[in-house]
Amino acid sequence: MAEQSQFKLLSQRRFLPFFGAQALGAFNDNVYKNTLVIVATYHATSYTRLEPALLTNVAAGLFILPFVLFSGMAGQLADRYDKSRILKFVKAAEIAIMAIAGLGFATHSMEVLLAALFLMGMHSTFFAPAKYGLLPEVLRNAELVGGNAMVEMGTFVAIVLGTLVAGLLAADGSIPLIITTLVAIALLGFLSSLAIPKLQPAAPTLEIDWRPWTSTWENLRAARESRTVFLSILGISWFWFYGALVLAQLPLYTKDVLGGSEEVVTVLLVMFSAGVGIGSLLCERLSGGKVEIGLVPFGSIGLTVFAVDLFFATPALVGNNLSARDFIQAAGSWRVLLDMALIGMFGGLFIVPLYAMVQQRTRREIMSRVIGANSILNAVFMVVAAGFAALALHAGMTIPQLLLLTGVLNAFVAIYIYSLVPEFLLRFVAWLLIHFVYRLDRRGIENIPERGPALLICNHVGFADAIVISAACPRPIRFIMESSIFKIPVLSTLFRGMKAIPVAPQKEDPEVYERAFQLVAAELRAGNLVCIFPEGRLTPDGEIGEFRAGMMRILNETPVPVVPLSLSGLWDSMFSRKYKQVWQRWPRRFLAKITLRAGAPIPAERADLQSLRQRVVELRGAAQ
Repeated sequence: MAEQSQFKLLSQRRFLPFFGAQALGAFNDNVYKNTLVIVATYHATSYTRLEPALLTNVAAGLFILPFVLFSGMAGQLADRYDKSRILKFVKAAEIAIMAIAGLGFATHSMEVLLAALFLMGMHSTFFAPAKYGLLPEVLRNAELVGGNAMVEMGTFVAIVLGTLVAGLLAADGSIPLIITTLVAIALLGFLSSLAIPKLQPAAPTLEIDWRPWTSTWENLRAARESRTVFLSILGISWFWFYGALVLAQLPLYTKDVLGGSEEVVTVLLVMFSAGVGIGSLLCERLSGGKVEIGLVPFGSIGLTVFAVDLFFATPALVGNNLSARDFIQAAGSWRVLLDMALIGMFGGLFIVPLYAMVQQRTRREIMSRVIGANSILNAVFMVVAAGFAALALHAGMTIPQLLLLTGVLNAFVAIYIYSLVPEFLLRFVAWLLIHFVYRLDRRGIENIPERGPALLICNHVGFADAIVISAACPRPIRFIMESSIFKIPVLSTLFRGMKAIPVAPQKEDPEVYERAFQLVAAELRAGNLVCIFPEGRLTPDGEIGEFRAGMMRILNETPVPVVPLSLSGLWDSMFSRKYKQVWQRWPRRFLAKITLRAGAPIPAERADLQSLRQRVVELRGAAQ
């Protein structure tokens, strides 16, 4: 179902023309940039006297600079005006920029080529906020991951094709062919953009600040409105630091370390880009059609593991101007190629959920400014990556050592981010639980409202109930948990990270009891989901016990819809109280099936203890 839904978007006008315009833009970007990089690495003497290493990093810096300078204005313009109109204007400008690039190739002027590269950076700067801001306006919440996956897949397929075409153009050396190709792709992108449907401006009264620094600060302020969104943007920016650092070194890594020709550069870039495309598409299948940030830690693990492995794979491959065919036939080459592909794949798993979450948790009125802030920080991180690489290489570090350092740094950055936002790590634990320990059958999850407050109620089978429910639900949930559970070492860390609300019996601790109701009321008034286990304890026999009266106090103080849930299949698990001894608690079956059913919401005025309990019993049926 998930796979079908994301590709179905390509048959709809709300998505297809936009998809074509952005993919053709990425294609042209990479045809031009990679042609320039190959020329700078292998034929630089006929264009400039600059050293190839310096020229490569200067080119990278020039492309990124507009993001730092103009992303603030770009975000404001995309919020102020119709995003489709901005996309069309930017695509028209691309035709002129490619004509300037053609002049640079025709006159062998590196100055003109670098100027065109700077202008392409401006093109991308104004394209990005409208591009990512458009998606949540034309897609439903359930389509966000699939839509972002398609965009990232299209982008990196375009990178693959752009890299291949650039290699062919550079090898052929025909200047008229290079110019014609660049201008033709730009023209096709513009024609595709003309079919993008009009949209209503998100903030039509917004005043544009044309000053780069103050508009940049305004975008950053908008991004900081949500701490989770801002930290997600930092995570995206780190990925671009990582990617920029790795990809910028590939030409020299290929030439000086692997001894490969221009063809080998192309092969490595193709493997990386294909990996990102595959990883992006896998997000839709692995997330079940919802924004699953539990994939982010999974992605970061792969980014570290395979960057480190690339370091150890490198010494086995040293040649002399190897062709792509000779390189592939060389001993150990497939390990290098596989590492590049897996770095890309785990990069896709890392970045797609982050983009989708930023779009999901940002107000429409400030969406493009938040995306503009993302572009600013992405650019800053990439500029820092270029400077970091230049300093490291100047200090005597080899390129393989630099790749190793990047992988190690990624591990430390990931640990830091997940310590600031435990939700990422907790969702990862939940995702692992329902994909590698159990098979979760979700039924009726669409009954949980996409927006607004609701009280979820569920039978209490085992210690992992909250983790299973949070893994199945597309929205964050605040769980009400018995305070004694916070004294259990591992579970305490998990539930504190989930911001669970501790509750104790009124006679035992009246202060904790009253505080719990205050926190629940505040969460529901804020429009959030709260989940309670009305039995008040884990089932001792697998049956559903009587519901306690605390739930009715919640509904009396804050009337909200009640969504009944039922869990079955966990009574035989290691997380229940079926087995008294610790040594008896091991998984009985690999990938045992568990079921979570959600019933239709019940208005607060129609809710009472007996009818709610009966509804949960009916949902569960005979299964335990």
